[in-house]
Amino acid sequence: MSTAADASDLEATRAREEPLILERHGIDYIPPNERHGKPYTLFTFWAASNVQILAVSVGVLAIVFGLSLPWAIFAILVGNAAGGIYMALHSVQGPRLGLPQMMQSRAQFGMYGTALPNLIVVLMYIGYFTSSAILGGQAVASLFHVTTAEGIIIINAFVLLITFFGYDMFHSYNRIVTFLSTGIFVAILVKLVSVLPAHQAAGDNSAGNILLAISVFVAWQVTWAPYVSDYSRYMPENTPAVKTFSYTYIGSVFGASLPMCIGAIAAVVADKAVTANAPDYLAGLLSAKWLFLIIIILGVGSGNFGNLYGPYLTFMAIISPSGKLASKTTGRPARLIATTIVAIIGTLIAIKASSNFISDLENFLVFTLYLLVPWTAINLTDFYVIRHGKYDIPELFKVNGKYGKFNWFALIVYALAVGIQFPFMNDPAVYVGPIANSLGGADIAWIVGFVFAGVVYYVGARLGLASPTRPKHGSAVLTGKGA
Repeated sequence: MSTAADASDLEATRAREEPLILERHGIDYIPPNERHGKPYTLFTFWAASNVQILAVSVGVLAIVFGLSLPWAIFAILVGNAAGGIYMALHSVQGPRLGLPQMMQSRAQFGMYGTALPNLIVVLMYIGYFTSSAILGGQAVASLFHVTTAEGIIIINAFVLLITFFGYDMFHSYNRIVTFLSTGIFVAILVKLVSVLPAHQAAGDNSAGNILLAISVFVAWQVTWAPYVSDYSRYMPENTPAVKTFSYTYIGSVFGASLPMCIGAIAAVVADKAVTANAPDYLAGLLSAKWLFLIIIILGVGSGNFGNLYGPYLTFMAIISPSGKLASKTTGRPARLIATTIVAIIGTLIAIKASSNFISDLENFLVFTLYLLVPWTAINLTDFYVIRHGKYDIPELFKVNGKYGKFNWFALIVYALAVGIQFPFMNDPAVYVGPIANSLGGADIAWIVGFVFAGVVYYVGARLGLASPTRPKHGSAVLTGKGA
């Protein structure tokens, strides 16, 4: 005689064996019997997410800043290596807690207090979605000989379709795209190196300029932080933390560094062409241009479905305290509605976007870094240093639970950390601080913001200010009963 538990186990087994099955869960806790996946899949997931055309345009920025090619490549490698540490540390939280990334912020900021960082993250998602859509639209336009606006609509409809399937489709899709995208980008790299001028401009390789460029590449990695646990939360709770971190880190850092270095080299070889239409220029370097455009389009899918899936999870974490609006029974329709709305908004913005794409991209990356660094410092400090990964999961779904409605201390620390960065900022579109000026344009605001937020939050926690209540010593991550 079958039982409800048997039926649940059978469904979980089917979900593990059929990657094309539509994901049902939303922001609710993933129970142990539905956990699946190996840590090595995080390498292909994050490699595919980064080996994409948008990363090429980010790499171009190092040359736009005036760096010589060797120093541009140095800034790319150092920035990604440093920023990747932050994002990979968040990946460990997924298997341990079984929750989406921004749901975890309820433990630091309170049930309603988490709305502040979550709304900022939703805006960031839309910004990245728009940026990728512009480049994806250009690739589609080159392939099918349509307008860029029509190309944007086509690529966004494709990304929306992938997003509707959910978690397992993302991992399966990225396992294939990793090899396709890496292959074409390596081929493009070889071609670019073969036509690289023997004599290149010396460049402005001042310390300030190098640090500014490094900040942009740190920003690329740090702005992945709100995504990371979303794609590791189905893995078994006992997944080794070292493996989770390592596969995520290597995949993301390698995946971003390759196309960014290509972008820097392409900017030296043909700056106007790669700035005006990177997909068309790069695909045109090799024979069978149509094939390379198709793979570039597939890569845009890998990079952009998270920018629809993430807003769905993050926004539901704001408006659904109990998680019922995006639970196992309502996850599919909620995801379809939310992602469709975001896709429409992003499509309209992309079509009307400024022609100053590269300049806008630079300003966007640096500005989001200022806003996200304090959040990631508070979140990581709370998880690794204060609570050691031990949270009461059901309490995160209770308005009057032990984590409270608002954690005013965390919100104040966050606001102060954003504010303290201003003198160190170097973002011409927003503000150039006096200390950044005195440092020759060096932007170390993100370092100051991270250290300040992490240290002050830690001290507050030790004084009993950082949370309304804390889990009892030795408590483990609870199962999702009642969640």
